[in-house]
Amino acid sequence: MITLTDTAANKVKELLDAEGEPEMALRVAVRPGGCSGFSYEMFFDTDVADDDVTLEKDGVRVVVDPSSAQLLTGATLDYKDGLQQAGFSIDNPNAQRTCGCGQSFS
Repeated sequence: MITLTDTAANKVKELLDAEGEPEMALRVAVRPGGCSGFSYEMFFDTDVADDDVTLEKDGVRVVVDPSSAQLLTGATLDYKDGLQQAGFSIDNPNAQRTCGCGQSFS
């Protein structure tokens, strides 16, 4: 299952607080597509299926569907806010190849 860094958990919590919907969870998914075969998708979701894999960190709930969970095992979600890079990134040991934009993998 994917893990969150403290920085990512704090940013997600900040965004969830701004949404004003405490029952929302961050859904992380892997979908077919992108220039390398698979792409990451992240969005806030209130629908949690019985077979979703759920993790909580610092008051942040993350849900992943079973198919995506297999591709995200050992992955880490981080957040950076700097001059060179800003935003969420996923370090995935299962990705054998990534594209130049860093948004898709195979």
